[in-house]
Amino acid sequence: MSRASFRLTGRVLFLTEDPLLLQQQLDGQDLPAETVRAICRGEGPKLIDNISTDEITPGWVCFHYDATLGEYSLIGLRGGVIKQHAIKKGGFKVIVSGESKGCGSSREQAPYSEQAAGIELVVARSIEKIYGQNCQNIGLFSTTDFSILEQLMSGEEVPVGTFTHGLDPISADIVRAGGLFAYNQKRLAGELVPPAITTPKRPMTMVEKILAKNAIVDAKTGTLGVAAVQPGDALFVRTDVRFSHEYVTPMADALFVAALGKDAQVVEKESVFTFRDHLTFLGNAMSQKHREMGLLERAEGLATSQEAFAKKHALKLYGEVPPAPDGKKLGSEAICHNAVIEDIGYPGQVITGTDSHTCMAGALGAFAFGVGSTDMANAWFTRDVRVKVPETVRFVLSNRLREGVSAKDVILFILSQPFFRTSRGIGKVLEFAGPGLGTMPMDEQATLTNMAVEAGGFTGILEPSEVIVDYLHEMRGTPKDEIRARIVTSDPDAQYLETFEIDLAEVPVMLATPGDPRNGVDMGTFSDEVAIDIAYGGSCTGGKKADMDQYALVLGKALAKGKKVAPGVRAFIQFGSQHIRRYAEQKGYVKIFEDAGVELIQPSCGACINAGPGVSDKAERVTVSAINRNFPGRSGPGKVYLASPLTVAASAIAGKIVDPAKLLAEL
Repeated sequence: MSRASFRLTGRVLFLTEDPLLLQQQLDGQDLPAETVRAICRGEGPKLIDNISTDEITPGWVCFHYDATLGEYSLIGLRGGVIKQHAIKKGGFKVIVSGESKGCGSSREQAPYSEQAAGIELVVARSIEKIYGQNCQNIGLFSTTDFSILEQLMSGEEVPVGTFTHGLDPISADIVRAGGLFAYNQKRLAGELVPPAITTPKRPMTMVEKILAKNAIVDAKTGTLGVAAVQPGDALFVRTDVRFSHEYVTPMADALFVAALGKDAQVVEKESVFTFRDHLTFLGNAMSQKHREMGLLERAEGLATSQEAFAKKHALKLYGEVPPAPDGKKLGSEAICHNAVIEDIGYPGQVITGTDSHTCMAGALGAFAFGVGSTDMANAWFTRDVRVKVPETVRFVLSNRLREGVSAKDVILFILSQPFFRTSRGIGKVLEFAGPGLGTMPMDEQATLTNMAVEAGGFTGILEPSEVIVDYLHEMRGTPKDEIRARIVTSDPDAQYLETFEIDLAEVPVMLATPGDPRNGVDMGTFSDEVAIDIAYGGSCTGGKKADMDQYALVLGKALAKGKKVAPGVRAFIQFGSQHIRRYAEQKGYVKIFEDAGVELIQPSCGACINAGPGVSDKAERVTVSAINRNFPGRSGPGKVYLASPLTVAASAIAGKIVDPAKLLAEL
């Protein structure tokens, strides 16, 4: 519902790093006025930074997709101070935090849970791109202007226009309309018309060219294409691929029906895909407490609901593979991101999915990005999504990686740089280019784009080369000339926000310490001896063919020296798709893994989202993992160190986190 103004009608919750101050507020005691003023000046108690969507709504909370989410809002926040019902019972209307609010997953359940708990305004030093867009879509106000707080807390009423400062025209209209569905009703009725793109012809980056080509000029006639776009332009763009998975499809379907009616149909079904890939092995990891809450049945209901949705609209469903003759589960057909690269996407396309790691498909030279449930529900009907043309940061890679160093080390090195640690990377495109890129196999290149979102980035994209052409030809039999014809490249004089030169030969083995993927440190300077309980290799990031090559290299050499997984360590390797599983079998890797003492898991997301074997069960557990993010609670209550597949395998053998290059030299 649209509103002309906003007045504070409840309390303000400041998410401070001091647990006592936080608890006092939850107990009904507001912070003193002088403390509030100091916080607004940036001088008061430190606010919590980098609150991820995993902390706002832990994975198990997302088995709900209605107002029940409000009961559990922020229940996963580090420190464990916030309990069930705490936000709603506290009468809070505004919630305040530090830098990078809403990092991580694209799950719209996060801001929806805050709204369902009574929150009407989110205030933070900086707000992540997808989370911020999801807030706009559901009609939850957000701002990075702390001066508004003092106005509201003094009883002033502020106009809604206060929350549109700095927004592009489309986003501002969505805020004023009260959300994306309300906006689109007016848009489709002709009551609201997005601003025309008048940018004159100019040199453009890859992403800018793809957006210009797919720009919606007239929604009614379907006319596409403008001469050029530039950063800051706001527009709707036609999508080539839309996909969702069982975690999100039911919520998006509920929104779809609520807005358009039960008879509404998905448009151009051949470009829409659904995946049963996130919760396939949840039963192997769910705690007894959560089972007693009925959450396993609720999670299984998500898959059932998605199956019914796919059947109703005649959509392609990548489901579970039928069990083996002995009844053993063989997992999902593929993790959605792996399948998009293997089976679906092409260079030059616009690819959207209900998952933040949709950006992995940027490895194809596509503009691929994650969206929330509301965006996808709209896109099912309109086939378009809104975009504010992002600025691009270019990374020029030269030379080649040293032994023991992989693409995972490259991206952890990039994420550790001040540009990203200070939130300057929020909403930016990471474009990778240069001769060093071609020295990496396709799967390694995909690691770079997969983790672009961990920098708060909009997406990642690669300058296409013959590596991509050869990969798509081999995987699908598509003629090479047809693939080359789809490729889009940046103009030589395109404009970039920043350009970074990276000598791959100088990239060290990296390790991201627990809490954030941006906590990268050079293993050469990491003097702590960290014993591990779990070594996990899998997920869309760490379960590809090239990752299997790396696990097998270390474990094979270890076996030749009579070494296996260290006593007391549980090591897991999980395949990203059935194709990757078959590859590992054909290469003889499965026998190597099993002989080394590794537990193999069939394709699914699994431990990466706390939904399969490899998760921790206690806070004191230590995991070294090849997944893409290590936010608190992401893979269980324990501490998670992010590392390359080489480091994960080497650490499994050593029983502690070690430099794989050093271990390989010893074997």
